[in-house]
Amino acid sequence: MPVGSIETFPNPEPSRDYEIAIACPEFTSLCPKTGLPDFGEIRITYVPDARCLELKALKYYFIGFRDRGIFYEHVTNKILDDLVAACSPRRMTVVGDFSVRGGITTSVTVHYLKPRRPRKAATKRRRSTVR
Repeated sequence: MPVGSIETFPNPEPSRDYEIAIACPEFTSLCPKTGLPDFGEIRITYVPDARCLELKALKYYFIGFRDRGIFYEHVTNKILDDLVAACSPRRMTVVGDFSVRGGITTSVTVHYLKPRRPRKAATKRRRSTVR
């Protein structure tokens, strides 16, 4: 699903840092090696800047992975990259907790922190000396 289809809306409190937590406990993609379904939970935690993620569009974005062969590591990083591109948060963490396969569970965690804008250099005032 294209990143442009991840809808956003204006942050109602852009002057405040607050955290939004979203869980998708029924995430599904395909193993690129076997073609078998991979099941897991995707958890997103973010501090919005100017825009927030719209949940219905996010649900449809996740559904787009159901028929896609993609490794756990790639899908978790792709979700982070796509969501950061959509809403440009102050910070975001995406966790992919994938169900048991062959007796092994996998959890992938990726982070994003918006770079701070450099502060403008303070201009020094020269004092005039009176002689």
